Amino acid sequence: MTAPRRVRELWRRSDVIVRDLLLGLLVLSLSLPPAFQNHGTLVGGVPERPFDTLAFVAVALQALPLAVRRRWPAVCLALVVAGFALDQLRGYHSPAGTALPIALLSAGAYLERYRRTTAVVCTVAYVALTVAFHRLGPGEPASEFVTFYLAVALAWGIGAWLRSTRVAEAERRHRVAEDTRTAERARIARELHDVVTHHVTAMVVQAEAARYLTAAPDRLDQTLTAVTDTGRRAITDLRHLLDLLNPDHGPEARTPPVGRLLTLVEQTRRAGQPVKFTEEGTPAPSTGSADLVAYRVVQEALTNALKYAHGDATRVEVRHSERQITVEVGTDGSGTPVSSSLGGSGRGLAGLRERVDVLGGDFSAGPEAGGGFVVRARIPTGNTA
Repeated sequence: MTAPRRVRELWRRSDVIVRDLLLGLLVLSLSLPPAFQNHGTLVGGVPERPFDTLAFVAVALQALPLAVRRRWPAVCLALVVAGFALDQLRGYHSPAGTALPIALLSAGAYLERYRRTTAVVCTVAYVALTVAFHRLGPGEPASEFVTFYLAVALAWGIGAWLRSTRVAEAERRHRVAEDTRTAERARIARELHDVVTHHVTAMVVQAEAARYLTAAPDRLDQTLTAVTDTGRRAITDLRHLLDLLNPDHGPEARTPPVGRLLTLVEQTRRAGQPVKFTEEGTPAPSTGSADLVAYRVVQEALTNALKYAHGDATRVEVRHSERQITVEVGTDGSGTPVSSSLGGSGRGLAGLRERVDVLGGDFSAGPEAGGGFVVRARIPTGNTA
């Protein structure tokens, strides 16, 4: 790391009081040399006076409180105003008077409470200062006092604008964070729905079928084995899904394994659903999340077939190309629902539509004219020809 970079890094890590103290020391150093004395802000027309011990107090009261202008802006403003009043009433007119607009800007930008009260108190203090000027001597025209007041009020206004901008940016970041968390929760909810609904539906169908196989021990054993295998796959998929909540896992562990369409079809077949599976083309080397979305489309469609058309002849057609994956899952309408307890919430198809839309694809689901139900999806892979 180079020396300038180390200095910048050290500066960023320094406390704001340390950084602002440098500003106060700069104002102090520019106000004390004889060449700069009596060459600062002039308000009230009080005759100039040579610097004495009280002048150094006035300069210090204006310069050094700038160190806490962001940490304690009200304290900074009060001390600077007191120093400025002493400076002008005694006729020192030091360059330290530039600390007043800085303190007002800082108060407008960083003061969180009693903002209006502070503005009113400062205005009253300024009116009292103008009265004192008139008692000490001829003073200045009222228009000069008004002009100076508007100038310092502008500094407060700029600070208030900076504060409102900072608050608006903080609110925007908060909304973005909330939207991100909401989207992540929705994504996890969709994954849970896809994983749990499919596996549990298959297990329920297989368990209900087992009731009627008590007279056929071999088939009963096969069915119970299928239930066990389905449960194990559900646990595996849930473990992958729970990795979503573990930041230590890489992207490869954030989603369930994809490309297991044949395993998915075999599981559905063991649940008693006749499925004809066709896969054409060669998957592209890199499909992004399109492969996972295609898997979820087939999974949800087969789950619905098990729920609402058990025993219905079902076809699964998947076509791969360089630019997209096309999925079509349909039933012929001859089956019957398994159980009313497996009624869906409608969240599955809606979630699929959202997944496909995010990738810029097309999704449709509905009954066919000749009976049955078909789900179609065109999922772009992001590859160009």
